[in-house]
Amino acid sequence: MTHTYPVSWFEIPATDFDRAVKFYSRVFDREFPVNITENAKMAFFTDKPMEVSGVIIEEDGAEPSPKGVLIYLNGGDNLNVPLSRVEVAGGTIVQPKTLISVQLGYYAIFIDSEGNRLGLHSMG
Repeated sequence: MTHTYPVSWFEIPATDFDRAVKFYSRVFDREFPVNITENAKMAFFTDKPMEVSGVIIEEDGAEPSPKGVLIYLNGGDNLNVPLSRVEVAGGTIVQPKTLISVQLGYYAIFIDSEGNRLGLHSMG
């Protein structure tokens, strides 16, 4: 079965790779597999086939920014769980958990340890 999603891959730029990986590990309470090549350092969100995935990446030209495209990461069953870890991990919440609608769930927006603006989405 072929799955099609609006997003197939994403990259979250980092200037301090270890700090960024630590931030996301704390927020999502999980480890991120790391791959270091001669051109980049990458920590993978998932390596499961048929799932949208992406990396935290440190490479030449990758520049963190709170402006531009906004990616929403999966906040799990209860958005409060990862959101409660954002500030402890060194980030800033810029939009607290907010109801979109009963059918569409909740979202929140934060700035990560590198200065990137990202969102979280959850039905709960």
